[in-house]
Amino acid sequence: MARVYNFSAGPAVLPEEVLKEAAEEMLDYRGTGMSVMEMSHRSKAFETIINEAEADLRDLLQIPDNYKVLFLQGGASLVFASVPMNLMKNRKAGYILTGQWAKKAFAEAKIYGEAVELASSADETFSYIPDCSDLPITEDMDYVYICENNTIYGTKYHTLPNTKGKILVSDVSSCFLSEPMDVTKYGMIYAGVQKNVGPAGVQIVIIREDLLTDDVLPGTPTMMKYKIHADNASLYNTPPAYGIYICGKVFKWLKKMGGLSAMKEYNEKKAKVLYDYLDESKLFKGTVRKEDRSLMNVPFVTGDSELDAKFVKEAKEAGFENLKGHRTVGGMRASIYNAMPIEGVEKLVEFMKKFEKENLK
Repeated sequence: MARVYNFSAGPAVLPEEVLKEAAEEMLDYRGTGMSVMEMSHRSKAFETIINEAEADLRDLLQIPDNYKVLFLQGGASLVFASVPMNLMKNRKAGYILTGQWAKKAFAEAKIYGEAVELASSADETFSYIPDCSDLPITEDMDYVYICENNTIYGTKYHTLPNTKGKILVSDVSSCFLSEPMDVTKYGMIYAGVQKNVGPAGVQIVIIREDLLTDDVLPGTPTMMKYKIHADNASLYNTPPAYGIYICGKVFKWLKKMGGLSAMKEYNEKKAKVLYDYLDESKLFKGTVRKEDRSLMNVPFVTGDSELDAKFVKEAKEAGFENLKGHRTVGGMRASIYNAMPIEGVEKLVEFMKKFEKENLK
């Protein structure tokens, strides 16, 4: 069977050549006579895999030496708790609510201290990014938290908040490595990799060294102390070895593609194909304020839930998978991550035009 165009929000499409390479190495990784799935995380071969993955990631993002890169188990949802556990020294932090994942992180932080809502776009179903130029940040806040790209609602911060000197913590799960970013503007960045980088089960944390201390909240499990993982070079326990191996291959693919500036250009080109059509369509419309649109996740609706369902069904029959919107918002969503080829977006728009012609009353 031919491969479909997979518009899933995560786990999501991976580069075909990465999958082929992994398939070739499945039974025998580079003469070791075994798969990476079977390999000791303490072996020489795996040490090379994880070290190269880190070096390539540092190279792609130009990560300064005073930041640690951690490859950990668990998705971004686990980080909702580990952020306050490690960073909420004064038991107070500011959160900007731009969607479901920021809301969940906010609710989790409330378990550990005073989480303050600094701004929110809930009033318009999270269809925009609020003005973050003058937030009510107080001196006793430990950090300011954002979800930078909102997978469900299709919004993206194009300007980072003014944190008034407080460290910025950002969940970049669904825009990670889709464009260059200045790591020095953050105290901590993290991503569940299953959207743009690898298989589910790995989280990548990039954290400034001075934030790695033994001074964590009482009751913090050892496995959730960032300093422990940093001191042990992500090998405190058995890491998600195979997932890290795939991430490493994706990093090499990104470098081969020309790095993050080239990816940004490609992603802008892809997104433009879809957004330009949505802006002129008489049947479909995008749901996000233009200046806050994401390059990665594009939600759209017809305004009629029955017609939406018909579209998703017919699209699936035509080889376009996972276009149904998140269960909390309905409608449709096309996630067009790095590995989605531009032809996939062009063919989707072609199909949408045909559907519009047939269903426009």
